[in-house]
Amino acid sequence: MIDLRSDTVTRPSSAMKDAMMAAPVGDDVWGDDPTVNAFQANLAEQAGKEAALLFPSGTQSNLVALMAHCERGDEYIVGQSAHTYRYEGGGAAVLGSIQPQPIENAADGSLPLEKISAAIKADDFHFARTKLLALENTIGGKVLPADYVLKATELARERGLATHLDGARLFNAAVATETSLKQLCLPFDSVSLCFSKGMGTPIGSALVGSQALIDRARRWRKVVGGGMRQSGIIAAACQYALDHHMADLADDHRRAARLAEGLARLPGVEITSQATNMVFAHFPDEHVQPLSAWLKEHGILIELLYATRLVAHRDISDEDIDKVTAVMEAYFSRHG
Repeated sequence: MIDLRSDTVTRPSSAMKDAMMAAPVGDDVWGDDPTVNAFQANLAEQAGKEAALLFPSGTQSNLVALMAHCERGDEYIVGQSAHTYRYEGGGAAVLGSIQPQPIENAADGSLPLEKISAAIKADDFHFARTKLLALENTIGGKVLPADYVLKATELARERGLATHLDGARLFNAAVATETSLKQLCLPFDSVSLCFSKGMGTPIGSALVGSQALIDRARRWRKVVGGGMRQSGIIAAACQYALDHHMADLADDHRRAARLAEGLARLPGVEITSQATNMVFAHFPDEHVQPLSAWLKEHGILIELLYATRLVAHRDISDEDIDKVTAVMEAYFSRHG
């Protein structure tokens, strides 16, 4: 099956499984797991932060970061299209009593600086207390412009706000821009990093930041059920990915661009965006259901919606990309 629904569908390689099974483990809630401790120290160093903390998921890592930065009645400024606002169950509001202040994202995924400034509340008991600016990189596959990130985080600091980055695909951004992870993390007080997407681990995300912030995050991780025991097997997978999989993301980006070129030749198909490992396309409404069935018959999984997202990942080969294009061309030759 060729699965282009997401880069979360990857399966661990045999070498990654071997690393997981060979990992020495302990009880991480007690701080006794040597593989977790080594991974956290290594990741913190690469990200240029004082400390790191392992989580089961990026959703939980983001949630805990918001709770570590904010108290009940505080608010965070966030994009309408951001995962922490739109796709993570409203956790900040539901579990953290933190009010989101959403702003519509610009076409490049950024939040316009003037809108950020206007959204910051005055120090007045009538309003929620604005405490945090949360950005996302990549967003919709697009890498946030580096100069924009510096301006946005500088604005936040000038206005007394902390900054958090949902870096679920920050590894993609690093490879696409040939920028170090440390440089991309530098402007932010905290960054959430996912290993279960393009990096190919079966589970695992991490939060990096100052020691004081990670200490607060560790408590909230326990409260929301993220304290794990012999989690060295997860940390070993994350460390293996960090050591061996990051450079491979360039192949995902290349294949996504190749897929976009192939789809653009199909009648009535519009490529609305292609960046890093993602292709967004619009298929004519009358073809969505029959094309979906046709693709499944040929062993291809794609969620064909109004704005279809196709995601290249490490389990997709050049031959897979060619097959997807060929199968779609065969469909349109019959039904076009």
